[in-house]
Amino acid sequence: MIQTIIERMKRVDRLVNELGHQVKQWRYYPVVKAIQAMRGVRMLVAVGVIAELGDLRRFDHPRKLMAYLGLVPSESSSGDKRRLGKLTKCGNGRARRLLIEGAQTYKYKANISTELQKRQEGLSKEIVDIAWQAQLRLCRRYQRLMNRGKHRNLVVAAIAREMIAYIWAISREIVIMPLDPRARVARIPA
Repeated sequence: MIQTIIERMKRVDRLVNELGHQVKQWRYYPVVKAIQAMRGVRMLVAVGVIAELGDLRRFDHPRKLMAYLGLVPSESSSGDKRRLGKLTKCGNGRARRLLIEGAQTYKYKANISTELQKRQEGLSKEIVDIAWQAQLRLCRRYQRLMNRGKHRNLVVAAIAREMIAYIWAISREIVIMPLDPRARVARIPA
């Protein structure tokens, strides 16, 4: 059993390494690299979110993207009464799960770790500023909501909702090359 676990962990490392090499040839690689400037968004989360959502510039406003992911509250309104309920969860579940995982990191105070600093190397000042602004706001919001007695899952979902808005803002700063119809699609071995 231990040998099986060790083999599986080696396989995961191999696949992550191969994905890291293949993603550099992807046309969305500049966006993947840029959104890694944010806390809680490492390579696998960045690749997963962009692979699930594609070009984020197709959304006119971040609220449309939030609704597409199902990170907005349901509404039951009648006349003057407006009641907001739980999340709709009607959108892309994989991307929503990745964002929820990334949002967990905002429970700690805002800081720039050495790993985050390495991920931000070579990025424009505008992108790094958006990422820092996001970290300050989301860390503060996480603590404020927890201090108000909100349930942790509700707080994390709220952070994920705002997190995708900052990811959307970063994606607007990046120029994506048009798709070359002659380009080959690389396959990743299983």
